[in-house]
Amino acid sequence: MIALKLTDIKTFMNQLLCSELFDNFLLAEASIAKDATFHIDGHINASYYSTEEIEETGLNGISVLPYSKLRPACYQLIRGRHTPVSFKFILMLSPENMANTLARSASRLTVRDISGIFINLAFHNGELTLTTGISYAVFTEDRTLEHEWDAMAKKFLNKYAISFEEL
Repeated sequence: MIALKLTDIKTFMNQLLCSELFDNFLLAEASIAKDATFHIDGHINASYYSTEEIEETGLNGISVLPYSKLRPACYQLIRGRHTPVSFKFILMLSPENMANTLARSASRLTVRDISGIFINLAFHNGELTLTTGISYAVFTEDRTLEHEWDAMAKKFLNKYAISFEEL
C-alpha cells in the first residue's frame, strides 16, 4: 500500500469528473460532504435491471457499477460555487483488469484469492490523497501483487500527468 498526495487538485478533479480517464474502474463507494453528506453505494441493485439490460450493458459478472455510470451523478454533487468539505471515492479494478494485474505480478495468488484491488481517493482539509489497497480473500505473506499494484498506480498517474508527492 502506498499513500500519495495529489498536488494539482483542480486538474485531477477535472480528469476524475469530466473525462473518461477513470471509467474503466468500478465505483464501490463514494461519500461527498457539502451542505449535506451524500453516500453512494456502487453495488448493483439487480432488481433495477432486467436480465436483458444486464447483458446489454455489460454488467454480467460484476457486483459493482462501473464508475462511468455514476460519474455524472458524482459530478452533479461536487460541482458548484463551494468546494466540498470532504469526499471519498473507493474505486476498484474490474474482474478482467484484476486478472490482468495479477498475471503481470508473477504472484502465486489466483483471482479467487483476491476480493478486490483498490484506489482510494480522499479529500479533507484542502488536501487530496490517493492510497492503494488490496483486499485478500485468503491469508498470504506474498506481497508481490501489492508491489506490482503500487508501481502500476504510480505509472498510471505519471502517464496522465497527474502530479503527486509520496507521503
